[in-house]
Amino acid sequence: MKFIPVFLTLSFTLASVTATAEKSYSPPVDRDYPDSVYWGDTHLHTYLSGDAYSMGTSVTPDQAYRFAKGETVRATGGDEVRLKRPLDFMMVADHAENLGALQALIAGDAQLMKSKHGVLFAEMLTNRPALPDVINAATREEFDAGSSALMAAKGAHSGDYGINENFKRRVWHGVIDIAEKHNDPGRFTTFAGYEYSSNPPMLHRNVLYLGDPEQTRLTLPFSKYDSSNPEDLWAYLQEYKAKTGGDVISIPHNSNLSQGNTFRLLSYNGEPLTTAYARLRSSIEPIVEVTQIKGDSETHPFISPDDEFADYESWGKFTSTPAVGKADPKSTGKKTTQKTSGKAATKSKATQKDAAAKPPSKQANALNTWQEDIAKQSYVRPALKSGLELKARLGVNPFKMGMIGATDSHTGLTTADEDNFWGKMGSNEPGPYRSSALAQFTSSGYAAVWATENTREAIFAAMKRREVYASTGPRIKLRFFGGWDYSDSDALTPNIAAVGYEHGVPMGGDLVLTRKNKRQAPSFLIRAVKDPDNANLDRVQVIKGWRDRKGKLFEKVYDVAWSDDREKDEAGKVPAVGSTVDLKAATYLNSIGSPELSVVWTDPEFDRKEASFYYVRVIQIPTPRWTTYDAKVYGLEDMQQTPAPTTQERAYSSPIWYTPD
Repeated sequence: MKFIPVFLTLSFTLASVTATAEKSYSPPVDRDYPDSVYWGDTHLHTYLSGDAYSMGTSVTPDQAYRFAKGETVRATGGDEVRLKRPLDFMMVADHAENLGALQALIAGDAQLMKSKHGVLFAEMLTNRPALPDVINAATREEFDAGSSALMAAKGAHSGDYGINENFKRRVWHGVIDIAEKHNDPGRFTTFAGYEYSSNPPMLHRNVLYLGDPEQTRLTLPFSKYDSSNPEDLWAYLQEYKAKTGGDVISIPHNSNLSQGNTFRLLSYNGEPLTTAYARLRSSIEPIVEVTQIKGDSETHPFISPDDEFADYESWGKFTSTPAVGKADPKSTGKKTTQKTSGKAATKSKATQKDAAAKPPSKQANALNTWQEDIAKQSYVRPALKSGLELKARLGVNPFKMGMIGATDSHTGLTTADEDNFWGKMGSNEPGPYRSSALAQFTSSGYAAVWATENTREAIFAAMKRREVYASTGPRIKLRFFGGWDYSDSDALTPNIAAVGYEHGVPMGGDLVLTRKNKRQAPSFLIRAVKDPDNANLDRVQVIKGWRDRKGKLFEKVYDVAWSDDREKDEAGKVPAVGSTVDLKAATYLNSIGSPELSVVWTDPEFDRKEASFYYVRVIQIPTPRWTTYDAKVYGLEDMQQTPAPTTQERAYSSPIWYTPD
């Protein structure tokens, strides 16, 4: 059976009316704040990526941009596909490592064929099974065999092809040209860029350029073959900025799979962090990719055990015992405490003594051997907390990051909807076997940007100031402001942006304490409006992290707005919203939840001497997961239960920070 894209529009009319009503109010004519949210993907792979091409993907960058704009293209598996709701911006981020090499190899490039691995991998790629045959295999056994053959061919993407600078420049100029071809200011924005893939551990970054083609042609993609140290990437990008006057950012991703190295408290080479390190990193990496196909990186139940929504699309498990290898007492610097985690993971005195007696390793992938350290340094929430400590110690916060989502799709198709998931790699395109073989993949995510207009300059500026947020797929409209003068009635104002900017700062900003408000606690103006084509909202939460006067780090989750007249229980928890999901039919009803939640919330535990950050998490009501839609479409008798057959999708705002005077 062929996969037929299904888009369930089960929203109450009220949601559409609410969203339209807000737009119908005329903002002040002299407004200079961003009044539009733009949706995009900064992490999409096409056949120029060696791992995508070797596993069957044939979609080109040109097709990928056309698909994102809403045009019909042909997927590698053979289906004609079209994105129902086009995106506003996108960057094709193919791997810098051997960028474009495999296509040239198959085309018979004489230089590549003479290389160390040219003939070997050319033969392997030529003999790999056709992707449509794998997807449409008659049995699970045939599907597994075809997938295994494609996985074996994936090794070609890391071959040694003796690529010289002329080859790199020719391919890179093609990347720039195709992005420029599809850039249409005001309608659809593109960015030239690539993925830097230092591995292992997974220290990947997406590099996104602002400059015009003449500027970006003055550089070449920086790959792990140049250096596996991300600090060398930052230096390279900083040199580009100084040389050309252009601008560029690096976006870390998949921190959940980085083995505790994305946010560790030592440099790549194992040295203490410096102010110069913090200043450079915060300048080059203002945002982080917090959710994508390879799972969610906001937090994990091991490090946020009292957060009932922490276990969302989690990859990997942690325990309180040491990981394999030598423990490094320097790996996290000063010991931190989770206020909400109760009893922290413990290490026996004997083990501590043994670990302290051994010299710490300076290798990036051997530094973090304690499970607690690995977990804390692999997720964004604890990294934001560590940033408060580093700010106090270094004067600069290297982890002052806004949050976005992206797909990391290697099919060339940017899709993040549960009911229209197109998979991670070519063999993950819709078919009857993928839900049982590849259920761990997540249908996520997108980046939302508040900008003055849909242009490179405006969207890039929003990323730099961190006025962005992440979604696991639904196009939830989220506003988040912090200040000292908001009143409860402000939550009801039609033009929330005018009030928000007049009396405070938006997501990504900094609260400033003045004499006038030194006795006040900050208040936060929040409004979340559901995606008109998706599910109602369950609740809005504020996640606070702070560093107390003794230097200890804490976190707390506050339910600040919720649907359906529920009341908090004796423990202060809002009960579950319930579920309307019909698993067999793969449907849900918007008879629970709310189309809009708006509130002004004041921090009840504010201490003006304690550095802190706040961000918003919006939770939808339960809906079918993509594996459940597959079960319905393909008539599967056994529904995939792990992960769960339902999901509660969400959005994460960028934080607002408070620093004591």
